Amino acid sequence: MDRKDFLKMSGGAALGMALASCGAGGKSTGNRGTIKNLGIQLYSLRDDLPKDPKGVLKKLASFGYKEIESYEGANGMFWGMSNTDFKKYMDSLGLTIVSSHCDHKKDFERKAAEAGAIGMKYLICPWLGKQRRLDDYKKAAEDFNKAGEICQKNGIRFAYHNHDYSFRVQDTQYPQDILMKNTDPALVDFEMDMYWVVTAGQDPIEWMKKYKWRFKLCHIKDRKKDTPFKEGEPNQSCIVGKGSIDYKPILAQAKNLGMQRYILEQEAYEKAPLDCVKEGAAYLNNLVF
Repeated sequence: MDRKDFLKMSGGAALGMALASCGAGGKSTGNRGTIKNLGIQLYSLRDDLPKDPKGVLKKLASFGYKEIESYEGANGMFWGMSNTDFKKYMDSLGLTIVSSHCDHKKDFERKAAEAGAIGMKYLICPWLGKQRRLDDYKKAAEDFNKAGEICQKNGIRFAYHNHDYSFRVQDTQYPQDILMKNTDPALVDFEMDMYWVVTAGQDPIEWMKKYKWRFKLCHIKDRKKDTPFKEGEPNQSCIVGKGSIDYKPILAQAKNLGMQRYILEQEAYEKAPLDCVKEGAAYLNNLVF
C-alpha cells in the first residue's frame, strides 16, 4: 500500500494541552546541544526521487543532511541500485544510510541481510493501522519480536514508526502501551514521529520518560499554527521551524531519554519539496537547545 493512501489523521481535543506541555515540560538541564548528524526520510521527496535518485541524494547532501532513511519505492529500498552500489554512491556524497521503512511481512530475511551487509542500523515498520481489537496489537507485537530476531541475526535492529492512532485511547487503553509492553527491548525499538504524537494530543517528552531508552529514532516535522484538530483532517504538517511545535525543549531532553537518530520528514508542501527540506535542514542544523 502506498503510504499516501493511509496517512489519514483523526483529531484530538487536547491540542492546546499537547502543545503547551511540549513547550513547558522540557526545560533544559543546561547542557546546550545541537543535532550532530541530521537525517531525512526519503519519503519527503516521494515525487522527485523516482525520477532522479542520484540527483536528489546529491542535493540532500548539499543541504547539510548526513544520514538517510529510505523507504520501499517501486524500485526497492535502494532505488534501482544494489545495496552495495547504493552505499558506494552514498559514501561518495558523505551520506550514510542508517535505516529504511519496509514491509516486514514480505521477503524480510533478504531485506535484513542486504541491510546488514552495508552496515545499516535499522529496518522499520512504517504503518500498522488502527486495529479492531486490543488483542490485535498484542499479535502485532509478537510479529515485531519475530522481525527483531531476524534483524538481530543480521547485525541490525527492528523498530516501529507510529502514527496518531496508537496514542489515542482505544477501549480504555493506549495501543502504544500494548506495543511497548509486549515487545522485547532486546529486539525491538521505536521511532517516535513527534508530529503524530502531538496530533493525538500527547506530550512526546512524557512518553520518552515513560519508556526511557525505547524510542531510539524520531521523525521531526512541524504542524501548522492555528489549525484545529479534526477527525479525518488533511495532513497539517509544514516546514520545520514555521509551525506550532516547539522542538527546543523536546530535543533538549530527548538524548538523555535514549534518542539517537533525528530524522526530518516532510509530508505536506508549501512550496517545492526540495525547497521545503532545504529550509528544514537550515533550521535544524542551526537549532541550539
